[in-house]
Amino acid sequence: MKYLPRELLAWSRTHNGKRLIRYTAASAITTIVSLSAVSAFYGFRLIPDAIWATLAGNIVGMIPAYQLNRRWTWGKRGRSHFRSEIAPFLTMSVLGIAFSQLGAWWARNETKSHHWSHLTNTALVSGANLLCFAVFWVLKLIVFNRIFQVQRLEEIDEHLRVEEERTP
Repeated sequence: MKYLPRELLAWSRTHNGKRLIRYTAASAITTIVSLSAVSAFYGFRLIPDAIWATLAGNIVGMIPAYQLNRRWTWGKRGRSHFRSEIAPFLTMSVLGIAFSQLGAWWARNETKSHHWSHLTNTALVSGANLLCFAVFWVLKLIVFNRIFQVQRLEEIDEHLRVEEERTP
């Protein structure tokens, strides 16, 4: 499907467009947090094993991820519900971390079998983590959209269209 810049701009103003932009921004923020933690833990040898450094760094990134997505992306306020919000979020996060552990295992084997500099090894460990989380990005968007959705999107878009028509 071919979109013109004007159509993309109009879509970005819809509820779905705004939500995807906020989800992408929240993902970028938490990716930076997690990637920085993994790089710092492994790079500064605070946690010298790639697998443990990846695990710790991704757990650090999980903390802001939940709040940013719940509050900013999906606009939920108030008390979190364990079964309908927290448990699915934790499940998806744990699956993402488990997949990143496969990347960390591969990176650890590569760093042990080659005699590269620690800086190169750190880049490999961090890059493997980033690649693994990229694989889960779309899946998480779909699942989180179902978890936190409070209104049908068609109703919201119709309301926004009516409001835009009223505004001079």
